[in-house]
Amino acid sequence: MTLNQQAQRIHAEAQMSYFAFKHPRVPWYAKVVAACTAGYMFSPIQLIPNFIPGIGFLDDFLVLFLGVKVLQRMIPADILMECREQAKAADMRRKDEVRSRTALIAVLAVALVWLSVAIAASVLIASHVTLAINR
Repeated sequence: MTLNQQAQRIHAEAQMSYFAFKHPRVPWYAKVVAACTAGYMFSPIQLIPNFIPGIGFLDDFLVLFLGVKVLQRMIPADILMECREQAKAADMRRKDEVRSRTALIAVLAVALVWLSVAIAASVLIASHVTLAINR
């Protein structure tokens, strides 16, 4: 498994934890584990500071890994699958939204270039016509 695939898997598990926290049928103690896991990820106080190269994010990954494993044991399988499906759907919507923004930016860039070329060509033609009339 490549590093990119592992990062995507970690991201998917973090999203699953978020949806599990919001799910109404998840037990309160599982929600506490999910909240503590997310809280540690965003906390400025950590066991190993993130600015240390290489191992700075190791404790973050360890806490996320352990938090997800504990959640998998606490949450019923059907709810866990539902949360994973919600995370997958949210990821698909995010990717579609990014593609839509990219397409819009590309269209605007092409239109801007076309407009700039049209204005430059009009100015050049006008200057040549003015020179031809003045001769």
